[in-house]
Amino acid sequence: MRFLSLSLVAVAGALAVYAGPSEAQRRLPPPSKEAAQFSFAPVAKKAAPAVVNVYVRGRIQQSQAQQAQEQFFRQFFGDRFGVPAERVQNSLGSGVIVHPDGLVVTNTHVVKVGGSAEIKVVLTDKREYDARVVMQDEKSDIAILKLEGGDGRFNYLEFADSDDLEVGDMVLAIGNPFGVGQTVTQGIVSALARTEISQSEAQVFIQTDAAINPGNSGGALVDMSGRLAGINTAIYSQSGGSHGIGFAIPANLVKLFVESALTGRKVTRPWLGAKLEPVTRDIASALGIDRATGAIVARVTPRSAAADAGLQVGDVITSVDGTVVDDPRALVYRLTTRGIGAKAKLEYVRKGRIQTTELALRAAPEPGKNDVRNLTGANPFDGARVSTISPSLADEMSLEEEQGVVILSVRQQSVAANLGFATGDVIVSVGGQPTDTVATLDAQIKQRQPVWQVEVKRQGRVLNLQIRG
Repeated sequence: MRFLSLSLVAVAGALAVYAGPSEAQRRLPPPSKEAAQFSFAPVAKKAAPAVVNVYVRGRIQQSQAQQAQEQFFRQFFGDRFGVPAERVQNSLGSGVIVHPDGLVVTNTHVVKVGGSAEIKVVLTDKREYDARVVMQDEKSDIAILKLEGGDGRFNYLEFADSDDLEVGDMVLAIGNPFGVGQTVTQGIVSALARTEISQSEAQVFIQTDAAINPGNSGGALVDMSGRLAGINTAIYSQSGGSHGIGFAIPANLVKLFVESALTGRKVTRPWLGAKLEPVTRDIASALGIDRATGAIVARVTPRSAAADAGLQVGDVITSVDGTVVDDPRALVYRLTTRGIGAKAKLEYVRKGRIQTTELALRAAPEPGKNDVRNLTGANPFDGARVSTISPSLADEMSLEEEQGVVILSVRQQSVAANLGFATGDVIVSVGGQPTDTVATLDAQIKQRQPVWQVEVKRQGRVLNLQIRG
């Protein structure tokens, strides 16, 4: 899978409103060859002002290791070798105006160049605006920009209900592929709720065969009513070109982040309070389920939403509000788009019987004020900021653990940094004793050791370390 941003420069495209056929007519095949010969021009023409080009120019500082390596080679090759300690990196993508005040949706990977970045947005009429990042979410790859100096009357796209899309619906993809300028391509929805192509549990995609290429990142996927159905994000390709398999973030998820940017409220994903695993063929066979689909409950946290809804280990959740879910990611996506405070009807299989329950969607408990601490002193963690793992923190940092202590950050040039500790490391034990809270860790490091025995879990691997005191 390849993301679609480019290191080029060009113009942009857009979307708007089209008085298309009725819902019933859209769902029926054309009655004749003549009826099928129509043009997408009305949709594309009115859509153009809302799709923009996003240019990002950032200055990147080389690491000390890179600078030292180049200094070594300069001893032999002089100044002809290497690049400056500070270099400029450019990025090009697309974006969609979704509010008349100049709120633009694009992809996080388009605007996250690194260092101090300068962002320019160019409209199809050649007007150019500076833009600033209002918010960005790496897990969903959604970023929201605000155009500076606008008059509050920008052309914008309204959101479609992406849950209404069906496989076979026609869509248009509008963006700036390869930096050549605004391009409109047409295709159909090939699949819905695709989860297999991403490592992030927060990403679910609409799949389309409309031709999208590098530079289309952040561009619009539009339905035949001229509404925003999704944000084009990635392609499946071994060559970098379009093979007719493109992926877009559904509009219903994008809408949550736009509303967050407008209101200032953080997007909070509902906390189920259960560990979910995909249903394999073996599990389906053992449970007497016809298809290997759904999400099996592997663990239930006491006093959680799942516990209150009566879910038990071994239950297989198959649908949310009547919509089938194929795996845990699809389930989390459906709950996320429902939002905190809502209720969702779950259908699940228990001991071969189909049952239903109502799930109240609420936020995960936050860590207490004493659960976060900056560590100092004569110990291996000097310079590390740590926290007791809470459900909300586990969700935010994509941790499998629901208990323990995690490193939030490490101060540069500190003892912890020099020893190689990093953000996301889970401290399992110190001195052979389990480390379940920050208070426990604080007591452990106060007992100075000639050799520290530390057990750390990093990206699923457990590391056993011996560190001289």
